Amino acid sequence: MEELAYVEGEFVPLKEARVSVTDRGFVFADGVYEVIAVYHGRAFRLDEHLARLAASANAIHLLLPVDHGQLENIIKTGLGQSGFQEAQVYLQATRGAAPRSHAFPSEVKSNLVVTFRPLHPVSDEIRKKGVAVITTEEIRWNRCDIKSIALLPNVLAKQKAIEEDAFEAIWVTTEGIVYEGAASNLFMVRDGEVCTPPKSGKILSGITREVVLQCARDLALPVSETPLRIEEVLKADEVFLTSTTMEVLGVVKMDGRAVGEGMVGPITLQLNEALRKEIGR
Repeated sequence: MEELAYVEGEFVPLKEARVSVTDRGFVFADGVYEVIAVYHGRAFRLDEHLARLAASANAIHLLLPVDHGQLENIIKTGLGQSGFQEAQVYLQATRGAAPRSHAFPSEVKSNLVVTFRPLHPVSDEIRKKGVAVITTEEIRWNRCDIKSIALLPNVLAKQKAIEEDAFEAIWVTTEGIVYEGAASNLFMVRDGEVCTPPKSGKILSGITREVVLQCARDLALPVSETPLRIEEVLKADEVFLTSTTMEVLGVVKMDGRAVGEGMVGPITLQLNEALRKEIGR
C-alpha cells in the first residue's frame, strides 16, 4: 500500500507530487477542497461530497477541470492503486498557475490535486472518554459555507486549542453566538432535543452533520436547527462534534467547565452508533 497523489492527470507517489509555485492556490489560497472518508474500500457519501465541491467551486466562479463522473473514476482508480481499504481522500481544485495578479487569469486551466492516505480515525479510548474544547473569538469571513482552502483562521484556532490542552476550538462571536468548530460542526442536547446552529454563511454544513441530523430524526429524537448562545451551550446536557474524520465525538469539558455530567452522554452515544450503522450499510 502506498500514499498516492493525482496531479496533472497522473497518479504518482505522494512524496513525488509537485505543483507550480505560481499556482493560485499557493499564491492566493484561490481554491476549494473536500475530504472524504473511505470505509471497506468505499467512499462514504461520495455524491454529496462531490456535489458540495461543485457548489464551492461555482461560488468562487471556478470551473472544475473534470466532471462528476471523471472525479468518481479518479477516486476509484486511486483507491485501487493505493490498496487502502480505510482511506482519507483529499480533493483540492485551484484556479491554476498564472502570473501573480489578483484578477482572474484568462485562458488558464484550473488545477486538480487528489491525495490518497490511510484513514486515522479518533481512537476508541478518546471516543469513550470524550474531549475538551475551548471557545475562541470568531474572526473568519462571512462565506464559511464555501469550503475554501483559505484556512489560516482555523489553523490559528486549532493551534490555540492544542496549546490549551484541548481537542478543538469553537467559534463564538462577541455577542455570544456559537457557530461551529475550527474543523467540525457543533451540536448540543437539551432536555432530549438535539440542537445545532442553522445553515448560514457562517456555517460549513458538514456531510456528517446532515447524516447525523437524519439519524436523529430516524430515532424519533426532536431536532432543532436554531441559533445557539454560548450560555446555552455551557448549560447543555450534552455537547458533541461531527466531521468526516471525527464522526460523532462527545465533548465533556468546555473552557475548563464540565459539560453535563462530565462524561459522554447517552444521546451522543446513540447517534454515534446510528452513524456507524449508516457507514456500514
